[in-house]
Amino acid sequence: MGPSQQNSCSGYQQNTEIAAVLWIMSVLFSRIRGMFFLLFLTWFCSGQPAPPLLRFSVYLDPLNMVYLRWDHDEQEMMTFELQVHTTGWVAFGFSPHGELPGSDIVIGGVFSNGSIYFSDFHVVDDATLEEDDSQDYQLLSVTENETSTTMLFKRHLRTCDSNDLDITMDTARLITAFGTDDTVQLFKGQKFSKSLFLMRYRSPSNLTDPKIFFTYDLRLDNFAVPVEETKYACTFLPLPRVKQKHHIYKFEPVITPHNITLVHHILVYACGNASVLPSGIDDCYGANPDFALCSQVVVGWAVGGESYQFPDDAAYSIGTPWDPQYVRLEIHYSNFDLVSGLIDSSGVRIYYTPEVRKYDVGILQTGIFTFPVHFIPPGAESYRSYGLCNSSQFDEMNGTPVPDLHVFAYLLHTHLAGRGVKVAQYRNEKQLGIICEDNKYDFTLQEIRDMKEILVIKPGDEILVECNFQTLDRSGITFAGPSTMNEMCLSFLFYYPRNNISSCMGYPDILYVAHVLKQEASDAVEGMMAMDFVDWNNETVKTAEKAAKEADQIVVIKTINEIQKNESGLIRDIHIPERAVCHNVSVQQTLSDLRATANLRLTAVHNFESSTTKEFVSLPLLFLTQLLFAWIIFSSEYRK
Repeated sequence: MGPSQQNSCSGYQQNTEIAAVLWIMSVLFSRIRGMFFLLFLTWFCSGQPAPPLLRFSVYLDPLNMVYLRWDHDEQEMMTFELQVHTTGWVAFGFSPHGELPGSDIVIGGVFSNGSIYFSDFHVVDDATLEEDDSQDYQLLSVTENETSTTMLFKRHLRTCDSNDLDITMDTARLITAFGTDDTVQLFKGQKFSKSLFLMRYRSPSNLTDPKIFFTYDLRLDNFAVPVEETKYACTFLPLPRVKQKHHIYKFEPVITPHNITLVHHILVYACGNASVLPSGIDDCYGANPDFALCSQVVVGWAVGGESYQFPDDAAYSIGTPWDPQYVRLEIHYSNFDLVSGLIDSSGVRIYYTPEVRKYDVGILQTGIFTFPVHFIPPGAESYRSYGLCNSSQFDEMNGTPVPDLHVFAYLLHTHLAGRGVKVAQYRNEKQLGIICEDNKYDFTLQEIRDMKEILVIKPGDEILVECNFQTLDRSGITFAGPSTMNEMCLSFLFYYPRNNISSCMGYPDILYVAHVLKQEASDAVEGMMAMDFVDWNNETVKTAEKAAKEADQIVVIKTINEIQKNESGLIRDIHIPERAVCHNVSVQQTLSDLRATANLRLTAVHNFESSTTKEFVSLPLLFLTQLLFAWIIFSSEYRK
């Protein structure tokens, strides 16, 4: 047979084989509804999905060795990409309190031969790590280069595994760890803990910067910080002078570098244009009451916070006859180490633009009126305090009818004893829902957080702020006050359009509380003094909490022009909405998920200090197993 005939026969045979393969594939496609196509892609492709668009990112350690990117979707799924500067194992997870015991973590990496490992664990105690029976973290990819390991994975916000911690609107305590090789030793590797709010809804990519903008600093000038544990320094400064309306659309803290641990919070309050203001710098709440003038918050920052940019359709107005011309700058210093010779020029930088937006922003301060009667008993595992805002007098105090408040962001604030803050809304004596909350509050992470959706507050609604405190480490009563060792319970609601109301805060009738605790008192001062004579134990702590909630509430409403009026009200119960339905990932997996669960997993580990066992299956073997499984299904279908 000549060469041409051989080629012809060979070509005919190849065409026949190709036709047969195509026929088989077409039958497979029709019979098993695309299953083989997924397997086909698994074999022919690298298995690496296109990198998802993850809007949020942060370093999780002081040396910038652990970098996290993340995002979440409407299906209550959160995707993470963890990049760690190591070629060994990496771990990531959630902790109840920032420590390893009780944590919910995943561990993964790439072996030296290129195979990968990944599994879902929980930490039992300081020396015991156990693999979860239900593998609820879904691996998307693990890659490694000369210096770093990158792990891409996802999970539902709430799984059905009791060993997994829910991702909620609370502050999360993240745990990360890594080693220098693939011998996993979780309890010996480098470990980091960081508080982070994961349920963010706006990123810089969602915002539009104006084409024309200016910056302006509101700062102290070489202020000599006194040798005191707590100092509130206040001064009055002019806002930018503009000839037409402008909008402040962004602000950021400007902290003197070596004083980053010294500055606790910075607030800027708008002053009424009729106010007579003092000059110089003085104690905000000291002997001269004039330095406490001006109470309508313009911008605010607290420890752990960052810069903040308003939504594209709203910003803070300056430059019109109705806008403030001066502000009060308040800086709270916490100099616990009593360091002398400290000079500070911290403050806030504002960004403003002539490109005005649709709405003017306002900030309503709610919560417990700090002075004079808020207290927390000592030795309390949990003590709840309540601050009520009854907005029925808003129209009268504003001077004109108050439009609905469209709340788009919030800032929650307590001091060191605070463990949680919850803000509820009521209308016609019925609870509408929870405005915002953080049941895992962290004093070191006080930031402005965006609402998922705009929430409307109508004049006449009630706003109730509940703060949960813990004082197990304290032997004396904790009183409300400006010091970090004192306490506060506040919620700042960012809304539009702006009105003249600055704050709306409440406090209980302290005489009623004192009498319930069997203490004699004839006025508020004696009522507070009587708290020192109570024999505090679990029973009296709960009695005081109940009495303060049942007492008549005095509501203090104040305007930008320092007009104040008292209202009354009652504390209503807060009903907690039912939790979202959990997701059982183990019964929802597709064939494309098998690489992330059944195949690429570590074995159960009880003590990594003594031994570590890893199992893995090569990708070609997995493909053959999947192909056999698909062929069995096809054969059974074909016989029908």
